[in-house]
Amino acid sequence: MCVPIKEWKFGRQINMESIFHEKQEGSLCAQHCLNNLLQGEYFSPVELSSIAHQLDEEERMRMAEGGVTSEDYRTFLQQPSGNIDDSGFFSIQVILYLLLRVICQIVKLTNFYR
Repeated sequence: MCVPIKEWKFGRQINMESIFHEKQEGSLCAQHCLNNLLQGEYFSPVELSSIAHQLDEEERMRMAEGGVTSEDYRTFLQQPSGNIDDSGFFSIQVILYLLLRVICQIVKLTNFYR
């Protein structure tokens, strides 16, 4: 399912005379990987963090479907997030979520101009 991105920043001309490279700072591999792939400053740590917390909430809701009094659910709640940590690590789920949004936008733009 494609999720609309209100603040999406595509639509600008890409300068093919140079290559965008965002130097990695800290452990923000996911942010720098995505921005380098997309050739621009599209995602900030704040945006990735927001997605990670959203995924955490979705996981919590799915776990709750098995019963909020179950041992599995209680154990799950005691564990730290698997989508983000204090070092700047973001899970592959965060990266995939954002890439799927980008692909959906590209497909929509491509179909629009046909």
